[in-house]
Amino acid sequence: MSTAAIPGAPLPVRTPGSRARGRHRRPERPEIPAGSPALVLAVPATAGPESRPVVDELLSIVRSEQSGVETAAAYLADDSAEESGPTVAELIAQALDAGLPAPVVVPLLTGPHGFLDDLHALAAGSGATITDVLGPHPLLAEAVHVRLSEAGLARADRARLFAIATAADGVVLTTVGGEDAAAAAGITGVLLAARLAVPVVSAALDVPGSVAAAVDHLRATGSQRPALAPLVIGPEADPELLATAAEETGCPSAAPLGAYPTVGQLVASTYLSALEVALAQLEQAREQEPEHEQAAE
Repeated sequence: MSTAAIPGAPLPVRTPGSRARGRHRRPERPEIPAGSPALVLAVPATAGPESRPVVDELLSIVRSEQSGVETAAAYLADDSAEESGPTVAELIAQALDAGLPAPVVVPLLTGPHGFLDDLHALAAGSGATITDVLGPHPLLAEAVHVRLSEAGLARADRARLFAIATAADGVVLTTVGGEDAAAAAGITGVLLAARLAVPVVSAALDVPGSVAAAVDHLRATGSQRPALAPLVIGPEADPELLATAAEETGCPSAAPLGAYPTVGQLVASTYLSALEVALAQLEQAREQEPEHEQAAE
């Protein structure tokens, strides 16, 4: 008979289950305090048939990683779009109007991008937290590796030592966001090179001649089968840029990262890293409220 059925007995105490042991165990998911800010995934694109499926799948991954987090996606405003989604400004305003904490905004970007300036301008004065971008990070290198292997351009892992006739012997890691983004991608490129054991250089899809110059560099240093590997999730890059780069260089290309699971995991972990700071700011604001009320009296 449970203690809950005995009159006057204390309420049962929930005891946590034993943690899995071993180096391959999954880390415990931290508890999200009640009243925590929502996670807003800021998408540098308009809502549409190309961006929505990727974003929706990533949000599903985030919710499975941290079920206690309120999540939503926000898109670029575009009055001409037939199918529009909420913007970052709208979701911040909705939270504040409802008396909720300003959300934590996670940019759906792997590196520097002009969209970040817009986000920081929107967040100014609202109390919303804009997190860092998702890269550079080893999980992004893993995702790029998988996309290359899916395209037959790399071995799936080092344990499989058989040769692939189409495997690339040099990789250009392509991104968007100008030269700053290409420079930042170089760190993920180093991690990718360690996984593939081939040279990796980075280039910006939105800088004319950048990808072609990177391919020429690889060929000049001995690569005979260079390939392109997009370090983009998808919505932030014009598909024509990816297609044009492959056509102009004559190099095969892997697919964008899309909703690869580690991208969703990075979104969740980026939110958690910023949550501690956001909660501290909320607590500080609450402590200052009595002082303001007394001053008003």
